[in-house]
Order: sequence, then structure tokens, then C-alpha cells
Amino acid sequence: MDTTKSVFVIDENIERRQNLETILSFLGEGWQSYDSHIDISAKIDLAANSVIVSSDCYSEKDLSALLDANPMNPFLTFGTEGKSSEQGNLIGHIELPLSYQQLTLLLGRCQSYRQCVSSKLGQSPSTSKALIKQLVGRGEAIQSVRHLITQVATKGANVLVLGESGTGKEVIARSIHDASSRNDGPFVPVNCGAIPAELLESELFGHEKGAFTGAFSARKGRFELANGGTLFLDEIGDMPQPMQVKLLRVLQERVFERVGGSKAIKADVRVIAATHRNLEKMITDGEFREDLFYRLNVFPIESPALRERPDDIPLLIQELLRRHEVEHDATILFTQRAMESLMQHSWPGNVRELSNLIERLLIMTSGNIVDIAELPAKYRYNDNDESQGDSPEVPSELAERDAISAMFSDEIFANVEEEPQEDGFFSMPSSLPEAGVNLKEMLAEFEIDMIKQALDQQAHVVARAADQLGMRRTTLVEKMRKYGLQKET
Repeated sequence: MDTTKSVFVIDENIERRQNLETILSFLGEGWQSYDSHIDISAKIDLAANSVIVSSDCYSEKDLSALLDANPMNPFLTFGTEGKSSEQGNLIGHIELPLSYQQLTLLLGRCQSYRQCVSSKLGQSPSTSKALIKQLVGRGEAIQSVRHLITQVATKGANVLVLGESGTGKEVIARSIHDASSRNDGPFVPVNCGAIPAELLESELFGHEKGAFTGAFSARKGRFELANGGTLFLDEIGDMPQPMQVKLLRVLQERVFERVGGSKAIKADVRVIAATHRNLEKMITDGEFREDLFYRLNVFPIESPALRERPDDIPLLIQELLRRHEVEHDATILFTQRAMESLMQHSWPGNVRELSNLIERLLIMTSGNIVDIAELPAKYRYNDNDESQGDSPEVPSELAERDAISAMFSDEIFANVEEEPQEDGFFSMPSSLPEAGVNLKEMLAEFEIDMIKQALDQQAHVVARAADQLGMRRTTLVEKMRKYGLQKET
């Protein structure tokens, strides 16, 4: 058993408690168990990395109080029925009879919650709460973003969030707002690329009655609606140049006028802008004003692409499952092989693409375990996914026999002489030595030599080398990793 008591079990039912302890021990989790009469809060404070399992011996009121008293700790309920609570640290309910798969999944989610809490980086409690709610991940890239948010959140500087589409630029903007002194005010987003150019000025600054055809009454713009809070200008790179000039004036003077009006209105807002476009190149091309760029780019934050943080994918999947399971009334479990396969994908659509995949799998495979075969074809990265559909699994002995037969097929050795060639890579012995050979090592050396030759002949373009060897690109990549053959760039 792990000597660290990471799981606290609270239940008056001794038999049920012992069953749970047995499963936790099997999982390698350290645990401490108590009945519900003990003051557990004092014990929890001593367990910096604990996962708390609360039984249904608590009333909803008592459970809610326990959750409120320990916001840094994740809770699970188990017993005859779950308790409803809106607290974010109530992770889920363990159904009876106890299930190994269900318990593993829920403990994994508790671990994810703890890891998010542990990455506070010294921020204030309000900042910590905001970052826990919004940002998911523990890799260096997302930790760097958290650090930048904590540096700028309490300041009044304009922020420019850069990054590819789908990386969560609005999530970063909301986190800055939630961790700032303006968090009691509104957070108002506006997509500059989704509003026609002729309507964007009215959308941002509002208009007076009769300002244009169809203006039957006065209307507040986004700057007024965001008064005392944060205005998020998404896709700022798509803003027409005439509007860039007007926005620059507002940022400089902090006042604006409604369309058709003459009264100066104070702009008491913090501006956060975002774009997936290269604004510096747009400046060179004359498509974006340089003075506006420097007004917005006071504090830049780069939103990392998902392919740059593959280690965060399991945490993101757990969080996306938590969000979508209730909506679709479904649940799924991922095998380790499926998770590793998803971590190898390049994710051109970033977190948005991952979210769409999770929703699709919840709809198509509800209540099932998702292995590589259940993933869409483009997300399969594994030697074992060569077979299609529900083809039966080939016994390892037959697979090894077929591999050896293929290795020594006439087609491969059609041009191999019995004597070694000067530039050859292999020679077939005329007879088996009495001392015998290590066939496994011999085949591995042959396979390495073949891969090296294919890579050299194809200028280290893996896709072409895989075609020459008659195998899938992902299979070749795995073999290169297995043999320590690094892909050259």
C-alpha cells in the first residue's frame, strides 16, 4: 500500500467501507477511513494532496458545509444515492455495487482537480479560483499562461491574446477578467469578424434614435454594456481599417460618442483583444494600423496550440467529459491505448476539435469503453490498429509466424545473394550454425537496417519511406521510436 494517505473514506457502514478500502488497495491508493462522527475537516487540512470520498451518511446541508469548508479538496459521494450540489469540488458519485472502472475514472478526475489546484503559482485565492475553473492542464505551456495571467490580472493594461483558432483565447480573456478587480462588472465579448463592417461601429459604440434607417430607438453599444468590466474584442485582425482609427481614438482618450450623437461618453472598460492572424505581417502589408497594434499589444499572451501540450490531453478529456456527459446523458471510458493515440494527433482544430470529438463519441458509444478501434480513423496512431472493423484478434504466435514469413519472403530477398554484397545489409547463411543464432536480435538488426536504408533513400521523408517499406506511416514512426531512430527535420 502507498504510505501516503491520499484517499479519505468516510462511512458508518463498516462492510461497505472495507470493500472500498480493498479496491483502493488494489489500485495502489493510500487511504484512511473514518466514520461520519469525527471532525474530518481537521484531518483534511493535514493531507495536502488528498482525495476525499464522502458517503451518503451526510445530509445535503452537512455535505454542502463540508464542501464549502474544504474548497481545495475534491469530493466523491458513494452509497445508495448521490447528493445534489453545485459546488465545483464535488466531482461525482460512485454507484453501488462498486466498479473498478468507475472508481478509476472518478479518482482520475479527482487527481486532475488536485493538480489544477496545486498549480496556483502563488496567486491570490480569488485568482486561484478563477484559474481552476477556466484553465485545464499542468504542462509548461499552460503554466506559463497562468503565470502571465496572474501578473497582468490586477493591472489595468490592455492585453493582446495571440494563438491559433480553437486554442481557448476567450477562456484566457475570461480568466483575466475573473481574477481582476473588475470581476464584479460584466465581461462583454464581441467578434469583430462576425459583424458586417457597416454595423460594427453601431455595435461597439451604440446609436441614437434616427441615426440611420431602422434606428427606431436609442441603443447602447458594447463599450457602454461593458462599463466597469471587460470588453473582449475577438478576431481584432478582421476589423476594417476605418473602425481601427475610431477604436484607436477611444483607447487613447477613453471617451466615445454614439452613432448620430454628440455627447461624449466615458469608456470605463478594460480592453482585451485576440486574434489568430499575424498582425505584424498585416502591418507590413498595410492591412492593420501600427499605432493601434502598439496600443493593444501592451501585454501579449500566447495561447499554446494543443499539439504543443500533448500531456494535457488526458486532463482536457476528463474536463470535457464532465461538461458534456450531463448534456448528452451519456458516459464513456477511454483505454490507455486510446488515450495515447489521441496524444499523438496534431489537433489542427485544437481544443475545439477535441471537444467535438468527445461529443461525437458520447453520442455514438455511450456507456462503452473507447479503445483505438472506436476512434475515427484519423485519430488512430498505433501498430495494432492495422486491422479494420471488428476483425478477430490474431493470436501472438500466428502473428509472429506471419511476420517471420514476410521477413523472409521471396519478394524481399529476390535480389539478395547468398554471399554478402559490398553495399548490402544482410546475408543469408547457407546453413544454421550448430551453436544456433539469436533470431530475435537478427530480425531486429535486419529491420533497423531496412528502415535506415529507406529513410536515407527517401531523404528522411517518413511517409515516402513507409510506402517503400509497405507499411503505414504511423507504424514506421512507432518502429523508429522503438529502435531510437530519430526523425530528422
